[in-house]
Amino acid sequence: MREHTQILVVGGGPAGSTAAGLLAKQGFEVTLLERDRFPRYHIGESILPSCRPIFELLGVWEKIEAHGFQPKGGAFFFWGEEEWEVRFSDMGDATNAWQVRRAEFDKILLDHARELGVEVLEETGVSEIEFAGGRPVAARWQDATDEAKKGRITFDYVVDASGRNGVLAARQFNSRKFHDIFKNMAAWTYWKNAKPLPKGPEGAIGVASMPNGWFWIIPMGQGVTSVGLVTGRDHFLARKAELGGVEQVYSAAVADQPIVKDILDGAEQTADFKVEADYSYAAESFCGPGYLLSGDAACFLDPLLSTGVHLATYSGMLAAASIGSTLRGEATEEEAWAFYQKVYRHAYERLLVLVSVFYESYRGKDYHFYNAQKLSSEQRDELDLQAAFDRIITGIEDLNDAQDVYAAVHGHLNGAESGDPIPLNNLNRVHEQKQAPLNEEQAVAGLYLSFFPQLGLKRAGENGAAQKEAGA
Repeated sequence: MREHTQILVVGGGPAGSTAAGLLAKQGFEVTLLERDRFPRYHIGESILPSCRPIFELLGVWEKIEAHGFQPKGGAFFFWGEEEWEVRFSDMGDATNAWQVRRAEFDKILLDHARELGVEVLEETGVSEIEFAGGRPVAARWQDATDEAKKGRITFDYVVDASGRNGVLAARQFNSRKFHDIFKNMAAWTYWKNAKPLPKGPEGAIGVASMPNGWFWIIPMGQGVTSVGLVTGRDHFLARKAELGGVEQVYSAAVADQPIVKDILDGAEQTADFKVEADYSYAAESFCGPGYLLSGDAACFLDPLLSTGVHLATYSGMLAAASIGSTLRGEATEEEAWAFYQKVYRHAYERLLVLVSVFYESYRGKDYHFYNAQKLSSEQRDELDLQAAFDRIITGIEDLNDAQDVYAAVHGHLNGAESGDPIPLNNLNRVHEQKQAPLNEEQAVAGLYLSFFPQLGLKRAGENGAAQKEAGA
């Protein structure tokens, strides 16, 4: 391993691989340390169309397309007494999303980053980031296979993409704030020969509600289906104590959900149960002098709308643009970091609001689970709800669609019971990359995202000044 690197990336998941790969494409020296050996298991298997432009920017889209993952035609929601459908074909005939095995998917991204010139060291965990003068300057690393093999690498900049493990925010700063809402747990496993969803586009993810939570149903291809239960943490633990274990809680919930019960009738369970808790959190700040937090290291959101890989790759792209422009002198670190903080947090908050609205749309108002997912008035004030929905609307091509999104969401938050309660038909557009500030009018902290002649940040007013100078 090098003793010094220009940019250190901690973590080789989608956020780290995206940031590292895009920085290497700009010609920078990048080292990536990953504590596991890929392929390794990870949850978060349903990919949104918003990821495609980023994968095309990386040059990895054709590899993903050729791998043989299950094409994802959209989503279907069995939500209380209502049913909603999202068809990604509205964005064109080509496949834009996939249901993936994350072990294989993440390895494709990491291997591609290596091909782009990133020095990738697997089975190398970071135990500590050293600071001097208020900036991070070095990382202490440890070989996962040999306790005697350890060392130190210095760097100019670091991207913490270490996931839920959170080297900086969780372990060193203790700066994560768990939300009062979304205090849920998930239990999931895999099934062979489950029945397909009775409705919805081919390859769609299914979401089926029940009184105390909901199930995801993800067709993984090759006859395998991922089925997970999400319910409130307190309810889950009480049921576990009452029934005797995770399997018993899961089985009882399946028995109470007619659609899931029918889908799993005759299917064979092929894996042990897995459980995760406390879904949603955000670090107090997503950046500081010399460092950026990306992906799950910065924030994590309830999985209802399958936003995990979207936020990971989106933040990885923003990190690469911010660091690249800083190193080239196109923006100061202070300016680029302000851009990163505002744009990434806005993206996260926008989705947080949408997830809460979705839960709020459930008609069984007497069920504690759904009431517990709602943003309080204080939380809404903190998020600046009006501004949040202004950002949702920004970038939606069709003005009528934009008005429908606003009317549906804003109306339901204010107790309206009529009309479409949630903008599912616009969900794909809400996630699109063009939500980012891509021109001078949308500039954040005086900067906007640009892809030409390479990924980076441009200063508002810069083009006009250049044109005037050329005219003179």
